[in-house]
Amino acid sequence: MLVLNRFAVQPDTRDDFVARAHAALGALAERPGYLSGRLTRALEDTSTWTLVTEWESVGAYRRALGAFDVKVHATPLLSQSIDEPSAFETLASAEPGGKVVETPSDRAAD
Repeated sequence: MLVLNRFAVQPDTRDDFVARAHAALGALAERPGYLSGRLTRALEDTSTWTLVTEWESVGAYRRALGAFDVKVHATPLLSQSIDEPSAFETLASAEPGGKVVETPSDRAAD
């Protein structure tokens, strides 16, 4: 599962945002089921940032959001992300030089 939160960060708040994003990423990284995470910034528009995390399952991500350190360090930051879908299930993947592997959806049939 991939979680992608986008942020619009004004230049005068950049340092504070980065410090808060590092704390959020650190808190999330301590949770069971966390696979990886990164803080990124758009090359074309340096006011656009993302916090991207990968989780072994939807349940692991949802349980992580309930942890005290996540509520203190990540939730306030995540609440300031752009209001758009942020959680995505992986339906296909490929390792470098590998074949595309499909994964069935965890969602109920539409």
